[in-house]
Amino acid sequence: MAYTNQKEITPENVSDVIGKAMPTHFRNKAEIQYLYDCFRGKQDIRLKEKVVRPEINNKVMVNRANEIVTFKTAYLLGEPLQYVSNGGNDSVSEKVNTLNEFMRAESKDTKDKEIADWMHICGVGVRMVVPDEEGEEDGSPVCIYTLDPRDAFVIYYSGVGHKPLAGVLRQWDEEGKPYQCVYTREWYFEIAGGEIKKQEARTIPYIPIIEYPNNDARMGAFEVVLPLLNAINTVESNRVDSIQDFVNAFDVFQNCEIDKNAYKSLSSGGMAVEIKGQPGMEAKVYRIASELNQTNTQTLVDDLYDTALTICGMPNRNGGSSTSDTGTAVIYRDGFAEAESRAKDTEKTFIRSEREFLRIVLYICRNTADLNLQLSDIKPEFTRKNLSNIQSKVQVLCELLNNSKVHPKDAYDVSGVFADAEGAYRRGMEWEKEQQEVLNRTLRDELAAERESRNTEGGGENEQGNNPDVE
Repeated sequence: MAYTNQKEITPENVSDVIGKAMPTHFRNKAEIQYLYDCFRGKQDIRLKEKVVRPEINNKVMVNRANEIVTFKTAYLLGEPLQYVSNGGNDSVSEKVNTLNEFMRAESKDTKDKEIADWMHICGVGVRMVVPDEEGEEDGSPVCIYTLDPRDAFVIYYSGVGHKPLAGVLRQWDEEGKPYQCVYTREWYFEIAGGEIKKQEARTIPYIPIIEYPNNDARMGAFEVVLPLLNAINTVESNRVDSIQDFVNAFDVFQNCEIDKNAYKSLSSGGMAVEIKGQPGMEAKVYRIASELNQTNTQTLVDDLYDTALTICGMPNRNGGSSTSDTGTAVIYRDGFAEAESRAKDTEKTFIRSEREFLRIVLYICRNTADLNLQLSDIKPEFTRKNLSNIQSKVQVLCELLNNSKVHPKDAYDVSGVFADAEGAYRRGMEWEKEQQEVLNRTLRDELAAERESRNTEGGGENEQGNNPDVE
């Protein structure tokens, strides 16, 4: 993190603060670039050197880093992040739905995926949110950007709380010269060469650039297992080298001679070898060849891979021979329970930054879209569909709903069947009310029809009783 000892960034000290923060950013940028290259496949194995027979130097890269990042992001955001009402009334729920529509118009689910990718690659994602320019409010009053963490960062106060003081975005002018865009709560600056080139007062009292750390150490998903991934690449490369060494083994002519033309013909399979050795000396032609034990090598690769998956909290591919495993047994055996717990751990840090993002969005919506919502009215909810033990969860829900001493809302919360328990509870209560009204109307209609039928039958008997022609 980039820190400053200044409690506030002003036009008088902004150049000095930025000048001291940029070296920290450049060090981060170099590390981010290294991790991004690993994600794309440019890994340390490309620097492999071979002393013996250097012409046989295969560099095989097994991109497990990409596998880890892709799984982590897909598992965390398998379904879009939703905002739900935090126990408010129906009017609050309607406003929250409007906010979700605003986010859908901005394709926020895609931009959440971009943030999660950067989090899992380099340990931090960066987002920017600003109001739409006048006349461009198409579906949403805000505009959301995912920034490259190699060019954007936040400066924090070094004291208690580490309060964010400024967001910095590196840009380039038309001549290709870099400059820094600095956003504070009160000011916007453009700084180039250590001098303020532009200065404006801001109307939104929030820093529009927010960092999304993957964890407090700001480590990516595969960063902790990089030595293991490099070892896997080394072993796989040496295996291919061993095969090529075996195919291109040396031929040895012991106690005999053969000219180059004869050897060239021999290597093409066009002649036999005639040996004339010294009297009393044994003549031999043989090949020097050695090969790695592939079984033992595969055991080493599997151990390295399983260790990396365990450290990263990813499910393995071991499976099992038992055919009587329950769903829960498979989940725990194959590591999906660990993957779920790691995803929930990441959710906490994600939601902390998401709340800072929401503060800005709600401020803009209150002033431009007449959407009066408070941060306390909203709860970010990861709607990841976890269908494990769904039958047991439904049974718990039914048992609680049948208990007269348990409030239905608590039953929805405890069961874990629904990702949005608040919304499910409200829809359930509305559905029950509608069905009760339908049932009441049906009963009233049946009673009215029965009453009318009785009246009709009673009237007919009276008419017949008063008719003199009827005996």
